[in-house]
Amino acid sequence: MDFVDVKYINLISSRFQKFKKVKSNLYNFRCPICGDSQRNKNKARGYLYQVKNNTNYKCHNCGVNVSFNNFLKQLDTAIHKQYTFEKFKEGHSGKNFTAEEPSFNFEAPKFKPKLNLPRASENPDANEYLIKRKLNPHNYYYAEKFKSWTNSLNKVFDDTSKDEPRIIIPLFYQNTLVGFQGRALGPSKIKYITVMLNDDAPKIYGLDEIEKSKTVYITEGPFDSSFISNSIALCGADGDVSKWGIDDCVWIYDNEPRNAEIHSRISRVIGSGGKVVIWPSDVKDKDINDMILSGLDVQSVIELNTYYGLEAKLKFTNWKKI
Repeated sequence: MDFVDVKYINLISSRFQKFKKVKSNLYNFRCPICGDSQRNKNKARGYLYQVKNNTNYKCHNCGVNVSFNNFLKQLDTAIHKQYTFEKFKEGHSGKNFTAEEPSFNFEAPKFKPKLNLPRASENPDANEYLIKRKLNPHNYYYAEKFKSWTNSLNKVFDDTSKDEPRIIIPLFYQNTLVGFQGRALGPSKIKYITVMLNDDAPKIYGLDEIEKSKTVYITEGPFDSSFISNSIALCGADGDVSKWGIDDCVWIYDNEPRNAEIHSRISRVIGSGGKVVIWPSDVKDKDINDMILSGLDVQSVIELNTYYGLEAKLKFTNWKKI
């Protein structure tokens, strides 16, 4: 790895969960593209490594395999522009990197991606799965060959030989498809894969549907958000929702008192003065969807167990002991 690559890896390292330098020219962290393992928050299967004179990124969870240049472009377009400028000054180019001469102020015609897929309600397996989860199949889509369809919109997968069907959860912003999540239907090591089509768009489900003047509830996943009024879901990352015009919000995390990653997220919310749901001890289900299936009035439970400040700290301390 050259010094420019190392410099920018160090610059963005704080954004990655479980980031560590394994050895010279090898870095490991949780994949920011697919969100990595949803079951085990300690797993980190994303790697930055050297290949000849280039730096590559590969995730052993979702199979993404791209150059560091393209990885950085997906992650942060502003930092990517700085990076390409420095590479350009150093005269770098090659198969996996094309140095871009800076600033021509030219905006190419924008391609508006379309969901040219059947509704999930039209596929028996997808329809059955969603109905069993008390979800509306008409709100989602179905891709028979997820990787191939994804590549038709944005080249993400190098290998599509082991393709599979997935339910498509669309992410819209300003009435435009900016990304999507693919939810596996059958047994799969990767339940959810998140793909963004617009690097500058928010990785948020339901943003076009909420009333920002009211309290906005923020869940961990799109399916959970569908059961809560005026809610959104952050797909694969925590974030500053205020930049999207949300000032009054309540954070809702899964009911996993032993999960260290959830502990960290709740602590950050409380420390910043935010409002968070601390589940009562008599709720045993892990997530909102399971609570709904158990017959709970989840909206009421949430409203009665939202805390902030000192009270949130006390409730959080007791919840961790469950």
